[in-house]
Amino acid sequence: MPKITKITAQKKSGRYNIFIDEQFAFGVTESVLIKYRLAKDLEIDSQLQRDIQKDDDNAKAYQLALNYLSHQLRTEKELTQYLCEHEITPEGIQTSLAKLRELHYIDDQDYADSYVRTVINTADKGPKVVRQKLIQKGVSAAHIDQALSHYSVDDQVVVGLAAAKKLAKKYRHSSFFEQQQKVKQGLMQKGFGGDSLSLIIEALALEADEDSEADALAELGAKKWRRYRLLEPRERRMKMQQALYRKGFNIDAINHFIDEQELSDDTE
Repeated sequence: MPKITKITAQKKSGRYNIFIDEQFAFGVTESVLIKYRLAKDLEIDSQLQRDIQKDDDNAKAYQLALNYLSHQLRTEKELTQYLCEHEITPEGIQTSLAKLRELHYIDDQDYADSYVRTVINTADKGPKVVRQKLIQKGVSAAHIDQALSHYSVDDQVVVGLAAAKKLAKKYRHSSFFEQQQKVKQGLMQKGFGGDSLSLIIEALALEADEDSEADALAELGAKKWRRYRLLEPRERRMKMQQALYRKGFNIDAINHFIDEQELSDDTE
């Protein structure tokens, strides 16, 4: 019967080369070496060799999974995809997942809970976007619902208000109407809606400022005037009215701006 004639350490720490009848047969991890008590002169048939190699594949998969999880929390879907990319067998993946679940090294509920806590403390996402992100990570609806139960409306208002202030500042040079619309759209894109969205808008308490509105109209109006300046007066006025009205400016203020521009051009 074939037997092991030599065992040598590989350059990679914790792995060993197994030689059968003076020929390299396979490599194993230290844990597999110990489990099967592999040693020189041990007789080894084909079935035992297959069992050893299967256990070694599982051991490699488990170690690969541990290395992947050492950097940050992962979902089962992420880990499965990672192991697939490294050509780990389905059996090796399932064996690793079972062991990791038992040790609580991987837990989709813990992942979802941690993700929601991070959003509350550091991010600007509303519950709808949080749900979408977790679905993409492969987290089940039940786990997501449980995690989001900790994202209270009060927390949503705090997180959303910080995002709303940034949006309001970003669009401060727009008309008051457009600024309001952009803030609301931005919050909805970030996943806020329903009661929390209304409360965020209420807490933000944007107010129209006549001077800022006039400055915004003058800035945008000047750009549009340069674009339409060479058109016939009637068409130019219509184009200007349409362009500025769409941006939320008052029609009387728009007409006043156009009148001033026409007067200025006539005096040049």
